[in-house]
Amino acid sequence: MTNSIGEIENAKAMLVIGSNTTDAHPVLGYRMRMAKRKGAALIVADPRRIELAEDADVFLQLRPGTNEALINGLINVIITEDLMDRDFIAARTEGYEAMAAAVAKYTPEYVAEITGVAADDIRKAARLYGGAETAAIFYTMGVTQHTSGTATVLTIANLAMLTGNMGKPSGGVNPLRGQNNVQGACDMGALPPVYTAYQAVANEENRAKFGQAWGAELSATPGLTVTEIMDGAMEGKVKALYIMGENPMLTDANLHHVAEALAKVEFLVVQDIFLTETAAKAHVVLPAAAFAEKSGTFSNTERRVQLLNQAVTPPGEAKADWEILQDLAQKLGFNWQYAEPWDIFDEITSLTPSYGGISYERLYVEGGLQWPCPTPEHPGTPILHGATFTRGKGLFSPVEYTPPAELTDGDYPLVLTTGRNLYHYHSGSMTHRSKAIEAHSPEELAQINLEDAARMGICDGDLVKLSSRRGELKTRVQLTDMVPPGVVFMTFHYKDAAVNLLTNDKLDPVAKIPELKVCAVKMEKSAS
Repeated sequence: MTNSIGEIENAKAMLVIGSNTTDAHPVLGYRMRMAKRKGAALIVADPRRIELAEDADVFLQLRPGTNEALINGLINVIITEDLMDRDFIAARTEGYEAMAAAVAKYTPEYVAEITGVAADDIRKAARLYGGAETAAIFYTMGVTQHTSGTATVLTIANLAMLTGNMGKPSGGVNPLRGQNNVQGACDMGALPPVYTAYQAVANEENRAKFGQAWGAELSATPGLTVTEIMDGAMEGKVKALYIMGENPMLTDANLHHVAEALAKVEFLVVQDIFLTETAAKAHVVLPAAAFAEKSGTFSNTERRVQLLNQAVTPPGEAKADWEILQDLAQKLGFNWQYAEPWDIFDEITSLTPSYGGISYERLYVEGGLQWPCPTPEHPGTPILHGATFTRGKGLFSPVEYTPPAELTDGDYPLVLTTGRNLYHYHSGSMTHRSKAIEAHSPEELAQINLEDAARMGICDGDLVKLSSRRGELKTRVQLTDMVPPGVVFMTFHYKDAAVNLLTNDKLDPVAKIPELKVCAVKMEKSAS
């Protein structure tokens, strides 16, 4: 996020795209509703008529997989109607002409043909966003989990820069993280091509710095992404896997492929708090401590580093993740001697410029600091790109719409898209163990439109078989007008109706994220 959570309720306009915020991020959804009560304009773009759409000034119900065309259409209107911030463009950006030329053909009428959104609604949304004093964009995996995910993020950056909504309060580009410490994991280098704070492994100076600190010679070759690891296992190139706090047997695309890959590795270790579907396949399971059973820091969606103090003792043989890793390292002959989590944090700050001024002492006193915070005197950074962009001038990117990797046809006439609900979390390894939650939301209900149901002779609550080119499953259905005709929606919280048996593992060419949000399926009524 370029901006902070507390700024949301003072925004004058908000564009929420590919984010069911009130279900997936309810605290932020509440802030958005506070802004709306204060008079902010709200634009919601989503294939489903989600709860937040009921509060929207304009709801853009687009076809799954057409995000980049829609954003290009908004940009086209803003340029055509001279709603852009010319001073900001001139002083702070480059590449405007190439971007403007690329979006020239994306008129509201042209975009309406691609997205299914009415041309007048595209104009209305562009005027609300472009005409606001400050406007913020919020998105989640409804944008990124496409083969065009990276391209759509670039169009979102184009839109924010075009209107001068970068580097000022209650504006910016704000991806909402899907789990509580995803931001922190990325900051710590849990990405193949970087060390901490996104310092590239290909850079010789970075390798020398980290190599000296760790007493090791480091490779210049980036590692593999999750999907590439599974492919590597299938090809026999990846011989062993160590999986921590992740359940790919429910959350990854094309689960048959995942199961086959995990079966091929010679050694599988899973470190987790429960025996998940993935842990059940492991040769060795290492019991880890849950969040309240350990101390350390979390870095949340707004880049805020916060302390976590242990509240209860881990059960049985469970240990904090860092203790397990250190025990393993010592058995492998490495002299790791961290006594407490703050010893590790001291090493982090010594190697990570954006964390350089953060310490446990400051976090105890100040309650949380937003990076970049390079020195002990620095107050932290609530808003990024205030005076300049990291690269100097912000770069506009020409982006063309590309359709999803898999389209519907006579054999598979429906589009499946996936997401979350309010009551369960991720693969459900924790929330399905709550009796109260389970009583309220005990099973998956695939959402289909009433028109589709009538055509197929399906009634509310019926059991159906849903199939794609990769697999099939059985689930009960919920008839609703939340989804348009031709679209099926499911969550990935339920192992008994594991939607990722169906989803497409085709990748975004840059980020290597699979296209979990669009695939072609067919539905038929099932007797049992």
